[in-house]
Parts: sequence; C-alpha cells; structure tokens
Amino acid sequence: MILKQVLEIYELIDRADASGEKLKAFFESKGATDITVTKILGKQGSTDFIKVVIAGKHGKLKGGDAPTLGIIGRLGGLGARPEVIGYVSDGDGAVAAMSVALKLVEMQNRGDVLRGDVIVTTHICPDAPTEEHYPVPFMGSPVDMDQMNEIEVLTEMDAILSIDTTKGNEIINHKGFAISPTVKEGYILPVSYDLLQIMKRVTGRLPNVFALSTQDITPYSNKLPHINSILQPAVATSAPVVGVAITTEVAVAGCATGASHVIDIEMAGRYAIEVAKDYSEGKCSFYCPENYQKLIELYGESKYLQTPGRE
Repeated sequence: MILKQVLEIYELIDRADASGEKLKAFFESKGATDITVTKILGKQGSTDFIKVVIAGKHGKLKGGDAPTLGIIGRLGGLGARPEVIGYVSDGDGAVAAMSVALKLVEMQNRGDVLRGDVIVTTHICPDAPTEEHYPVPFMGSPVDMDQMNEIEVLTEMDAILSIDTTKGNEIINHKGFAISPTVKEGYILPVSYDLLQIMKRVTGRLPNVFALSTQDITPYSNKLPHINSILQPAVATSAPVVGVAITTEVAVAGCATGASHVIDIEMAGRYAIEVAKDYSEGKCSFYCPENYQKLIELYGESKYLQTPGRE
C-alpha cells in the first residue's frame, strides 16, 4: 500500500512554489541517493524535470543482468496558475510516479530490494498553460514534447510504464485506472496477459483496457488529435511502452481543481510497483518477442509512425 506516500508527495507539490529541488531535498531526507533535477526553459515558462533511480540488487547499475523498468509520470503541469488556484487533475501522473519512487526507496531502507533497477522520471511545474480540447480543456506544458521525451525517456529503460491522467475524453468510462495495449516502434501490439493478471490482483476486479488509434501513438508535432500524451514516450524509444491511465466515468478537464482521487492514484502507483517486482524477476513480459519478430517479417517495420511524417 502506498497511500501514505501519495499523501506526502501531494502535500509537497500542491503549492504555488512547488519545485524539483524541494522534492529532491525530501527524497534525500528519506535516504534516496541518485536524484537528478534539470530545469528547462520553454516558450511558455519553465519546469523542473526530476529523475529518481532505485538500483536493484542484480540490476545493470551493479553489473547484473536484470532488466530495467522505466516509470514516467506524464503531465502538462501540476497547476495552471494564475488562471486557477491549486493543484489540477493533470498532475496525478506525477504524484503517482513520485509516490512509486518514494515507496521503492523506503522499501530498500527496510531490506526489500528489487532485482532490477527502476528509473522514475516526471516534471514539476505549478504554473503551466492550458489549451482548448474537446470535450474538455487540456493542460498544456511550458516545454514541447520533444524536450520532454529527450529528458524523461532514457535508453537504459528496457520497458516503460507511462502514468498519465486520462480523464478528458469520452472513450474511457471507468473510474480508477486502465492500461493500454503495448506499443513498440510504431506497432500497437496485443495487450500483455501478464500485465492484465497483475491488474486483477491489485484491484480485485476485472481489468480495464483503453482503446488506442494509430494517430494516438504518433508524435504530437504532426498536429493530429491524440487521446493525450500518455503514449508519447513510445515515439522516442525502441522499448515497449504501456500506458497506465488514471480515469473517470465522465470527462473531466485536465485543468480542473478538486478533481483528483487519492485512491485511484494509489492504485495506479501500487500497480506500477507490482509490475516492477515481477518484471525485474522475469515473471512479466510486455510483449511476445517471437510474435513481434514474425510481424516484422510479414509486414515490415513501422518506425515511420514514430516520426512527424511527410512534409
């Protein structure tokens, strides 16, 4: 259970002066040793990118062969100040990801060390812009998606969970969280059976999977409509990516305040931790390599969908 960690992280970032440095200091007070904060200035302001690395006992950082899981908290911003006051729904991905990092650090302090490394990235911006979107407004970001991917999506990540508030749509009609099919190098692959089983044990309910279209996994820069940025990490890596969407039954604006549900954030974060445990032990696969290779042999590569497309 990570409810305590979610509440602690929420209190740290539900403030007008939230910053990566404040979060870094908090993590260091909890015993974290590998934290990086990078401030990036964009056209509409700045944001602090934060990376927390939790080394596994047989991970690559210690010369082992256990796979590395990346967990990315995706969002535009934590707040839309001065337009609205307070923390916005769009920040849930960051809260979930940082809560996962905090729990893993505390687990290590108590002797529970995962086999593989886990790298958690997100960014901290309390005053991001908003943008029009149907059916409800989205949060924008002070930096563009290419900058975000460059810092948050790392080559060390062998597989990626991208956690994102995904409430501003009329596709997902379930309150809690849902996962996506696996996306790899321009292909939308079958939903991972292993990830579904983990979801069932975490929630105690039947799993929920959200629909993806081809354009949802293409870069934002092509200006086509996207469900949101949850699968944008997939355009910047050859690793398999699965979206973990924090969801609602009705469409809720990303810039809405008072619209976050702590239990849903906790469940999504707890799910990510359970995936990290199984993945590092080799008990969980994001996709079938044999079937993927056969797909390439039959139909060729789809990496062109990771690009902005033709001029």
